[in-house]
Amino acid sequence: MQDIVYKLVPGLQEAEMRKQREFYHKLGLEVPGDIKGETGPARQHSDPHRNGETKADESCNKEPAEEKQEDDSDYHRSDEQVSICLECNSSKLRGLKRKWIRCSAQATVLHLKKFIAKKLNLSSFNELDILCNEEILGKDHTLKFVVVTRWRFKKAPLLLHYRPKMDLL
Repeated sequence: MQDIVYKLVPGLQEAEMRKQREFYHKLGLEVPGDIKGETGPARQHSDPHRNGETKADESCNKEPAEEKQEDDSDYHRSDEQVSICLECNSSKLRGLKRKWIRCSAQATVLHLKKFIAKKLNLSSFNELDILCNEEILGKDHTLKFVVVTRWRFKKAPLLLHYRPKMDLL
């Protein structure tokens, strides 16, 4: 839910993180979740128009896009993770060597289709259907959405089946 709020309210996440850093800095504590001591005045993102404060170092003067790239360099390892078992549901396709995977909850069904197509050397990921509980999943569904709506009271891992796409008449 918090991810949805952050997407709906521009700048909220950055403001909350800045306030959290300021709070911990005032108490002289290390900010939980910061990497390699990025706390303290060198990492503070203060508003230069407020009380005459200026930003403490040049890294704060980067464009938001550059800063975003740095934050994403962990390849979503710090995201919530989903364990998945990918089973083949057809005799026309072979099974994967490694059917157990773990990936970000932000990954979509389309990401899984591309992954499976690449592993099976298929010409196009559009040739696949991915199912959960015998129900075809939409390509834009995130794995978090699938877990919450289709796998709610079941234990991990999330069991997904794949098969060649079937044309419905």
